[in-house]
Amino acid sequence: MTPGGALMAVRVNGRGSTWNAGPPAKVLEGPYEMELALTSRTYDVSTDGQRLLVVKRSANQVTPQIVVVQNWFAELNRLVPPHR
Repeated sequence: MTPGGALMAVRVNGRGSTWNAGPPAKVLEGPYEMELALTSRTYDVSTDGQRLLVVKRSANQVTPQIVVVQNWFAELNRLVPPHR
């Protein structure tokens, strides 16, 4: 899976005790669900290799964001001055 949620594939050629991998190729354009990708797969391939089952993101799902606030204590004092 790419950061944008596209599903990628790499052809692997194994012969004897060595193997090599081809270049990555996009299988499906995203956005597909990736939040569970660290703990489990969010896709599966049929036994005949002809079909994929992929969890697609909801159209209204917002990508999670991280907000970093530096010097937050000074900002808090500015917004809510201590009572004296």
